[in-house]
Amino acid sequence: MFWRYRAIARQPRQVDLVNDNIRANRVLLIHDGKQEEMSTREAQQRADDMGQDLVLVQANAQPPVAKIMDWGKAKFEAQKRQKEQRKNQKIVQVKEVRMSPVIDSGDFETRKKAAIKFLEKGNKVKLNLRFRGRMITHQDIGREVLERMANELDDIAKVEQRAKMDGRQMFLVLAPKKG
Repeated sequence: MFWRYRAIARQPRQVDLVNDNIRANRVLLIHDGKQEEMSTREAQQRADDMGQDLVLVQANAQPPVAKIMDWGKAKFEAQKRQKEQRKNQKIVQVKEVRMSPVIDSGDFETRKKAAIKFLEKGNKVKLNLRFRGRMITHQDIGREVLERMANELDDIAKVEQRAKMDGRQMFLVLAPKKG
């Protein structure tokens, strides 16, 4: 148990390159639309006089580029933007619809309705066709079934991956059309 705490303690913490954490001797200060090269101490003094923070925006540049800004406010705004992006992000799932090469028309319609439901929700659909026994010798029949399903769903879906064999299975991936 003790070794775990030591391992956690050894992990380096990310230090924000702000104010006293800036190790460069000279910086290129950008403030009020002007660029000026000066010592870090002078730049820090200017930031302190204004009641703001000196923030290193490009540490790898020669000399490093710094700005005078309210670091707490900038960090809060960045976190807010990230949270908004995560909220607007849609996670696309791949739903699977299983079929057989000798599928009947009623079962075909049932599978088609399931695929339509998944596509309307914005998910991708993987049409999976499993060959059993001697059916594997008639892969062309299986390919026709998958192509027929893709053609019937053509108005709401586009084929993302053509019919492909994988062992004793053949699959085709459909993605919903935009708009």
